[in-house]
Amino acid sequence: MLVSPAYAQAAGGGIGGALGSFVPLILIFAIMYFLLIRPQQKKVKEHQKMVEALRRGDQIVTAGGLVGKVVKVHEGEAEVELADNVKVRVIKSTIAQVRSKTEPAEA
Repeated sequence: MLVSPAYAQAAGGGIGGALGSFVPLILIFAIMYFLLIRPQQKKVKEHQKMVEALRRGDQIVTAGGLVGKVVKVHEGEAEVELADNVKVRVIKSTIAQVRSKTEPAEA
């Protein structure tokens, strides 16, 4: 008979084999966490702080690329002056960047 020697060997080694197969998965998850998930969470926290610190007189850029000056800050939105007598209301979360911070304007 022609029987390969691989058939005669014992099957994998129980607990050691199972643990050894999970180690690469754990390493992949750890790498993904430190390279993708953690930096994204940090960026979201910084954006939330920026939006919370938004106040009247700040120069901002919206996610759509509009540049303007904050006139009023409401609960979830801000009123932005784009040009003379041209005011729009934008959702705070769509503010991409604060170009220049100013001292709080007098009410």
